[in-house]
Amino acid sequence: MHGIDDSRIFKPVRIAILTVTDSRTMETDTSGALLIERLETAGHSLAGRAIVADDIGAIQSQVTGWIDDPDVDVVISTGGTGLTGRDVTPEAVTPLMDKIIDGFSVIFHQVSYQTVGLATLQSRAIAGVAKGTFIFALPGSNGAIRDGWDKVIKHELDSRQVPCNLVELMPRLMEV
Repeated sequence: MHGIDDSRIFKPVRIAILTVTDSRTMETDTSGALLIERLETAGHSLAGRAIVADDIGAIQSQVTGWIDDPDVDVVISTGGTGLTGRDVTPEAVTPLMDKIIDGFSVIFHQVSYQTVGLATLQSRAIAGVAKGTFIFALPGSNGAIRDGWDKVIKHELDSRQVPCNLVELMPRLMEV
């Protein structure tokens, strides 16, 4: 059996949203706003929100701050995962990760293929864990947010999801 087990308790997580862009502002950041709407509707709390330029140093600085913040469980970024010269989000976040969640990229591309077809090849969506904080780097389109959140991340961040979910791993991420 897989899906939601209503006999389990829902445990909200604290999620920070980072938009990586050279062209959006808080007022025009529809992808970040969509993520916030989705996470709050799911019962989670917004732990922070920022917009930074497509710059490795700026991305790393913001993400590192959230990784070091005990009040942030998850960081989700939107933007900068493409193939152009300015797309550097994977290059910025990968060195911060202790472990990469290889299956996330595979599953993201499977669900994305259903909506955008072969164009999913242009995404370098990635996920991992850094100092006990989950990091998800999604493309910047609203469609990619719907694919990534609605079809993948939302389920793994629901403590009622069976047979397993990422929330139940959180207390054990820093084990030695």
